[in-house]
Amino acid sequence: MTDRVALVTGAAKRLGRRLAEDLAAGGARVVVNYRSSRAAAEDVVAGITARGGRARALRCDVGDSADVEAMFRSVAEVEGRLDVLVNNVGNYAPKPLLELDTAQWDATLQANLSGPFYCSRAAWPLMRDGGAIVNIGYAGVDAITADPDATDYEVSKTGLLVLTKSLAVALGPRGIRVNMVSPGQLANSVDLPNDLAVAIPAGRAGTLDDMSAAVAFLLANEYVTGQNIDVAGGYRL
Repeated sequence: MTDRVALVTGAAKRLGRRLAEDLAAGGARVVVNYRSSRAAAEDVVAGITARGGRARALRCDVGDSADVEAMFRSVAEVEGRLDVLVNNVGNYAPKPLLELDTAQWDATLQANLSGPFYCSRAAWPLMRDGGAIVNIGYAGVDAITADPDATDYEVSKTGLLVLTKSLAVALGPRGIRVNMVSPGQLANSVDLPNDLAVAIPAGRAGTLDDMSAAVAFLLANEYVTGQNIDVAGGYRL
């Protein structure tokens, strides 16, 4: 990652923060995207620079196409190029389908599916041969199943898998790879099962280390594209 430029969406907290920090530790110059958590994003940047890395925070609502265009214009002007895009933003607010209102449906699809499309579309003109896009999905998305308690989320992530594969085919001739990493139940998940040994064959929740290692693998392997890796310990098999 030395001297490469990476942008991580939703990088102020949780998984996005960890991915931004690890990319910076590997030598990348990182753009830390946030929507409303400015103080947290600036804290990420301060931590990276204190360790000798390079980073800056950049506000953008990825579900707003005009905001996205402005963010990538800034990247073009300041960094001059982009090598890695991690579409990490993901709205998750489980609610029974029959109680789901149109506002939540639209917000989930905008952030989780339209956002990665907007960002990828704005990113690829800035990418050279060897560029990479990594989308963050959800375990088990390759096998479509009903989940009436999180339908909007599942629809968005299933669509993201289709988008991942389609972008991989369309951008392959340009030397740009597109893959997806899908966590299951991470240790900081909002609805972690009470009995992990029953719910997860590996017997434990996933960690940010597990996720970061999978992203690093995809960024390092120049012959893998259009793939989804479940980092889930067998959850939802």
